[in-house]
Amino acid sequence: MSEKVVLHYFNGRGKMESIRWLLAAAGVEFEEVLLTKREHYEKLVNDGALMFQQVPLVEIDGMQLVQSRVILNYIAGKYNLYGKDLKERALIDMYSEGTSDLMDLFMSAPFTPPETKQKLLSDIEQKAKERFLPVFEKGLANSHFLVGNQLSRADVHLLEASLMLQELFPTILSTFPKIQAFQEKMKASPRISKFLQPGSARKPPPDEAYVKVVKEVLSHIFK
Repeated sequence: MSEKVVLHYFNGRGKMESIRWLLAAAGVEFEEVLLTKREHYEKLVNDGALMFQQVPLVEIDGMQLVQSRVILNYIAGKYNLYGKDLKERALIDMYSEGTSDLMDLFMSAPFTPPETKQKLLSDIEQKAKERFLPVFEKGLANSHFLVGNQLSRADVHLLEASLMLQELFPTILSTFPKIQAFQEKMKASPRISKFLQPGSARKPPPDEAYVKVVKEVLSHIFK
């Protein structure tokens, strides 16, 4: 197994994008093995690399890690992005689970039929404004970070989620000045800035080609 961090996933965001973001924030170089055909997925299953027959899969420190939250927790713990004690970790987890819930709403959008997609987008916008963004705005009221006095995975996930929201709803942060200021500070970080540049490992919003590949590779799910 390679000593480098290797990501096995589609050439798109999905469940892997938050992992890419976190590795980038930690300054960790990684390689990607892209799933483009059904046979690629079947080989991983047959080789025993996918414990629950699911991707993403990350090879790191001699392990084959699956389950997104496990992977993110491991990276955060390894690279000092998980707070200074258990209490901070609990707060980080709460914020992180909140951003995960929000981003899960996005992930279904590319696979939603056109006739119901607009309703889904309206629901995402409403929930973001009423349930999620106010929590983060309050959390940033007296600090540059959501938890403690240093960068954590919660901050990285919030930046990712808020930028994704702005792709769909450009003015959605107009009434959340703390989050806007937070974004600017985060984007000024050299590691984050590098990840935001064209040609980086950051993936673009999902398109029809991405949806087609996912459906073909995971044809057992999309029957």
